[in-house]
Amino acid sequence: MAHTNTTESLNQAPLSLYHFKTALITGMGYFTDAYDLFIIGAALALIQAEWAPRQYMIGLVGSIALLAAFLGALIFGRLADVWGRSRLYGLEAALMTVGALVSAMAPNVTGLLIGRVLVGLGIGGDYPVSAVLMSEFANVRDRGKLVGMVFSMQALGLLVGPMVAMTLLAAGIPSHLAWRLMLGFGAVPAGVIIYFRRRMPESPRYRAQIMEESSAPPARLTLGQVLSHPQLLRVLIGVAGTWFLFDYAYYGNSISLPLVLKAVAPHASHLADMAWSLIIFAVFALPGYVVAFLTIDRIGHRRLQWIGFLIMAGAFLAIRWVPVLTEWIPGFLAIFGVSYFFSEFGPNTTTFVLTAEVFPVHIRTSAHGIASGLAKFGAFIGVFLFPILEHRWGVRGTLMMTGLLSLAGLGLTFLLPEPAGRSLEEVGALTLQAPDQPPTPDSRRSLMP
Repeated sequence: MAHTNTTESLNQAPLSLYHFKTALITGMGYFTDAYDLFIIGAALALIQAEWAPRQYMIGLVGSIALLAAFLGALIFGRLADVWGRSRLYGLEAALMTVGALVSAMAPNVTGLLIGRVLVGLGIGGDYPVSAVLMSEFANVRDRGKLVGMVFSMQALGLLVGPMVAMTLLAAGIPSHLAWRLMLGFGAVPAGVIIYFRRRMPESPRYRAQIMEESSAPPARLTLGQVLSHPQLLRVLIGVAGTWFLFDYAYYGNSISLPLVLKAVAPHASHLADMAWSLIIFAVFALPGYVVAFLTIDRIGHRRLQWIGFLIMAGAFLAIRWVPVLTEWIPGFLAIFGVSYFFSEFGPNTTTFVLTAEVFPVHIRTSAHGIASGLAKFGAFIGVFLFPILEHRWGVRGTLMMTGLLSLAGLGLTFLLPEPAGRSLEEVGALTLQAPDQPPTPDSRRSLMP
């Protein structure tokens, strides 16, 4: 009864200042995540000029944090289901802080790789714990909005990165110092939030259903049980597959954006490339995040995802089949910008939100960790391969591949239920529904395309 009363109170609670405070504390991690992951793209050109590493090392420096995030998400996701959400909260921010400082003081490429690994472990851990904490504190009506707001803090990281890079370059800071300042700045927001995260209370849903059951607690589902349960496996493939495909395309394009712009406008300065990156993020990406969290609960979480994938695919394929778009910088910026808007107003937000909703509480952070970890592994592949593919196929051929992957993500989206307007408990029960159990009216409606 206490469990039912707790979850019902949370589901029906009006939107309050506490919801927004929680969104800010959890969301600041995503500001840092975005800044740390994408600033390396601006720093790489300066690092390359100073140390002249081999081509594969450039790809590794740009992508190693994403590979580490894969491990961090798996580890933190599982531990947060076993030990609780709040017990771990703040450790991931500490890893990001230390990693940023180690990166900034690196004496060579090896030291830089070590710092980026620490950053990546913290980023990976942040994804499942922050997403699930916000979803478990949220009410039914505003859950998509609140979790979307948390993720939209990434937009500020995307904007601040080019702004910091442009400011340092325009101020005439020597390049060997500028890239260190770019990377070291990531320690500031990560360090600030450690204190606030350590004071966060335990998720009431987790406490009610796992820690305060008067009878024996329900058996913890293991990965083997998930893989042997057809409906759980279907949903896991849906969230992990769509997120993997999206992050391959998104991070490959975003971190390699200076390379893309250099290919389109080879005579532009590095400062001009940074300015164009900032324009794309400010004019297209930021509004996409805002419109997403304002409308996601009305449009539907799954519906918004397939709409985004569809228009992304159209934009990338248009760049492939209309040659003038890679020869005329305003046209390229416009179409590439459209792909960014519908990335944010679409799968970049919804993959994060959906994965925090569609699993039962006993495996919610574990499943989110698996999905977000695989997504970051996809991002690692995309960032590592993008310079190689761009060298062989050119911008048009490389973006055609991302268009085809967007179409694949669109297809996998239909493996998922629609959580909008449902409680976490209802959606979790639907996901656990036995495959031979007759579908309820709610489950029929949620699994329809």
